[in-house]
Amino acid sequence: MSDLRSLRLSFLALALLALPLSLRAQQQNTCLDCHGSADGNLKITSEQIAQDIHFQKGLTCASCHGGDPTSMEAMDPKKGFKGHISHNKVPELCASCHANGSYMRGFNPSLRTDQLAQYKTSVHGKKLAAGDTHVAVCIDCHGVHGIRPASDTRSPVYPTNVAKTCSRCHADREYMKAYDIKTDQFAGYSASVHHDALAVRGDLSAPTCTTCHGNHGAAPPGVASVENVCSTCHVLQAQLFDTSKHKAAFQSAGFPGCVTCHSNHRISKPSDTLLGTGPGAVCVNCHVQGDAGFALAASVHKELVSTQAAIARSNEILTRAERDGMEVSQAQLELIDARDRLTKARVTQHSSQAAKIDEDIKVARTVSDKTYEAGVQAMKERNYRRLGLGISLITIAAMVLGLRLFITDLERKK
Repeated sequence: MSDLRSLRLSFLALALLALPLSLRAQQQNTCLDCHGSADGNLKITSEQIAQDIHFQKGLTCASCHGGDPTSMEAMDPKKGFKGHISHNKVPELCASCHANGSYMRGFNPSLRTDQLAQYKTSVHGKKLAAGDTHVAVCIDCHGVHGIRPASDTRSPVYPTNVAKTCSRCHADREYMKAYDIKTDQFAGYSASVHHDALAVRGDLSAPTCTTCHGNHGAAPPGVASVENVCSTCHVLQAQLFDTSKHKAAFQSAGFPGCVTCHSNHRISKPSDTLLGTGPGAVCVNCHVQGDAGFALAASVHKELVSTQAAIARSNEILTRAERDGMEVSQAQLELIDARDRLTKARVTQHSSQAAKIDEDIKVARTVSDKTYEAGVQAMKERNYRRLGLGISLITIAAMVLGLRLFITDLERKK
C-alpha cells in the first residue's frame, strides 16, 4: 500500500514539474491578485495575460515592471520594482530584449532585432526623440498585456488588421490636429482595390499601410520614391513608365509617378475609363484638346473599348455554339490569347508609345475576329444540321404515314 502511495506521489511530482513555466508563474503571480479586480487600465485578468506571447514564453510581470510577483511585497523598490513605464521609455524597454540578438535567438531565431534602430529612423521615432510623447510606440500597435504574435489573426498587426490599427490615431481628427495631417487615409483605403484584395478576397500579399510606409521604420514615401514603392509589386508597369515621356515630365513638374494618375490610398480598380478624354479620364488633367497626348489618349481608349467589344462578341457566339453542342474548344482557347493581349495592351499603355500599344491591340483584334468567324461557321453548321435533321424527320414521318395508309388500304380490301 505504501509503495502505491509512493508511486502516486512520484507521478504527482512529475506532473507538477511538467507544468508549463508560464502556468506555474501565473499561479505564483500576486500581481494578478490585485490587478484582476482593479478597474480601467489597471485591470489585468489571468485570462488576458495567458494569451500574451511573452507570458507563454516564461516572462512575468517583473520582466517589464520589476519587483517580485511571487511575493506579497511585489512592489518593493528594493526588489527592483519600477511600476508604470513612461510612454517615452517603452521603445528602449522593449528593445532591452528585442534588440539583443543572442537573447532572442533562444526564443525565435528568425525574429529581427533591429526594430529599435528602425524605429529611430521613423517619423514616430524622430518625434519621440524630440519630446513628443503622443506619437506611436511599440505598445500602441502591438498592445500592452495580451500581446499576440504578428502571425496570429487576432493580433492588431496581422495584415488584415494593420489598417484599422493605424487608423486609431490617423483617423482621429482631434488627435492628429497638431500634426496638420489628413485623416481620410483609412476611409480611402477601405474603398480601394487593395483593401478589397486583402480584406474581402483574403489575399495577404495585397498591400496595407506598412507595405508602403514601412512598419518600425515608418515614413511617408517622398515624390521621388513613390514609383519605387509601387514597383515592388507592379514591376512591369514601372519598367514601362520608365521608358515613357511621362517619366521626365512628371519629374520636372514635381509630380509623384504612379499616384498622379491612380491616387494613393483610394486606388480604384483600373478601367479603360481612366485612359481617354471622357468623364473619369485622368489624361485630361494635363492634356487639352489639340495636343498630341490628348489625341493619343482618345485613340488608344477607342481601340481598347472596341477590342473589348469584339472579344465579348466572339465569346457570346462561341458560348451559344457550345451550348448547342458544337465543337468550338479550339476557338475558345484562342480567344483566351486575345484577352491576354488586350490585358497586355492595357499595361503597355504605361509606356505612352502608340506603336507598342497598337502591336498588342492588333493581335487581340485579329484573334477575336478569327474566333468570331469560327463561331459564325459553327452556327451555320448547326443550322445546316438542324435543317438536315428536319428534312430527315419529315421524310421519315411521310414514309410512316404512307406505310400506314398502305396497310389501311390492304385491310379494307380484305
